[in-house]
Amino acid sequence: MMGWSDHLLVAPIALPLVAGALMLFFDDPRRFIRAGVGIAATVANLGLSAALLLSVDASADLTKVYLLGSWPAPFGIVLALDRLSALMLVLTAVLAMAVLLFSLARWHRVGVYFHPLLQFLLVGLNGAFLTGDLFNLFVFFEVLLAASYGLVLYGGGIARIKSGMHYVVINLAASFLFLIGVSLLYGVTGTLNLSDLALRVPLIAPGDRMLLETGAAALIVAFLVKAGMWPLSFWLPGTYAAAAAPVAAVFAIMTKVGIYALLRFSFLLFGNGAGDSAGFVDQGLLYGGMATIGFGMLGILAAQDMARIAGFAVLISTGTLLAAIGTNRSDVTAGALFYLVISILALGAFYLLVELVERGREFGADMLAVTREAFGYTEEAIDEPDEVVGPLIPSMMAILGLSFLASALLISGLPPLAGFVAKFAILSGLLRGIAPDGSIAGTDWVLVALLILSGLLVLIAMCRAGIQAIWGAEDREVPRVMLLEIAPVVGLLLVCVGLTIWAGPVLAYMEATARSLHNPASHVSNVQAAPHIKPLSTESGK
Repeated sequence: MMGWSDHLLVAPIALPLVAGALMLFFDDPRRFIRAGVGIAATVANLGLSAALLLSVDASADLTKVYLLGSWPAPFGIVLALDRLSALMLVLTAVLAMAVLLFSLARWHRVGVYFHPLLQFLLVGLNGAFLTGDLFNLFVFFEVLLAASYGLVLYGGGIARIKSGMHYVVINLAASFLFLIGVSLLYGVTGTLNLSDLALRVPLIAPGDRMLLETGAAALIVAFLVKAGMWPLSFWLPGTYAAAAAPVAAVFAIMTKVGIYALLRFSFLLFGNGAGDSAGFVDQGLLYGGMATIGFGMLGILAAQDMARIAGFAVLISTGTLLAAIGTNRSDVTAGALFYLVISILALGAFYLLVELVERGREFGADMLAVTREAFGYTEEAIDEPDEVVGPLIPSMMAILGLSFLASALLISGLPPLAGFVAKFAILSGLLRGIAPDGSIAGTDWVLVALLILSGLLVLIAMCRAGIQAIWGAEDREVPRVMLLEIAPVVGLLLVCVGLTIWAGPVLAYMEATARSLHNPASHVSNVQAAPHIKPLSTESGK
């Protein structure tokens, strides 16, 4: 029998699910009850996620497994917790806490269902990070997408509705591809459990291998749409720019769900032990990632407002992570995992900061008229809540300016903050060389150049936007910002500062995580050998 502590593995899914459902029973015009339930559930989720991360870090390469209904793998629903999934749970909880606090100032009063939608989004995110089979990954993807459809339209306005409809259509098409890929894989292998698939992929008959790889390709395209790889990313900058500030901030982790799925899928099913299909996805991810970085660089130079700059910065981070995964090298993957953490926290903080900095400015004041027309923005396009409640903070422009500077350093990857440490770890992995003579491949040199150049262009674009928004406008009004709004931004940036100070232990954790990803035998054996309660014998008559 399992002890009560073993059931904590399902808590990150059950807790927001119960909280979100409970909120629907309250007629709460001023949102006080729903806000209280949301805060309690999110704080508890953060504590649970931190406890799970500490427990899995202390257990070496052991993967914690939870068998729903005590059905053994591969027949039942399996939840699996290792270093990577525990890390993503903590990141989700930290970002959700910051977004929730920020929204309490005013955004949660714009619509009725912000709090339950946020909790249901957490159900989908946490479930996607914990599930051990492809079918339930599809289910949790649909849960988080259903919640995100409501959130992306939250607040109304022409721009949100237009970009939100694009978002819905694109993700429905990606979900259709996901379902096709799952069906093909099941038809070839007879299983959807990821650990069981890892055992069966090397044994696939040559005649069935093309069908296997076709199904895998359909799944990968679905993941890449969600991750935002070029040319599948045309929807992302406009959608994120039009979304409400707390929604755009929490969406900073949405693209990383696709990255997480690719990390699992590529190394577990098509790693070095996959037989003839080993490395099936590597080249596509490497070249696609580099193309995405290039597209993001062009976009970030052309962008004229900070929200679109943030959107193209998301694409650059996506391209960096995809290219790093495509190298199929553990030391590069370790740096990429550190970069993933920093990009989620920094971009989440920046999306919140954009709304505060832009407050009090005429919409599109720094944009050329032709650019405004091209992107379809109008002054009536975005509905903003007018009321700001709470004490105002003196010297707000100084606080906003320092926060903007810290965000720019983190996103561009410049010293002395953790963004530089993460990029340096990736670059050092690339420059070690893997050829027998110690030479470095040409694609590695191209990727190194792209990483350095992208950081420079991000810095140029953000400096330009910061000067126009904060330091260049002499006649602009000082934005009315309350403590509840600026505190989450500063909190996320301080977490990044803490990761800079403790970069050594954090990198050691990422290196251990990368090693386990590239050598998944322990993960597979732990899932397959997970203890379960045997069903009652038919001889008992029950």
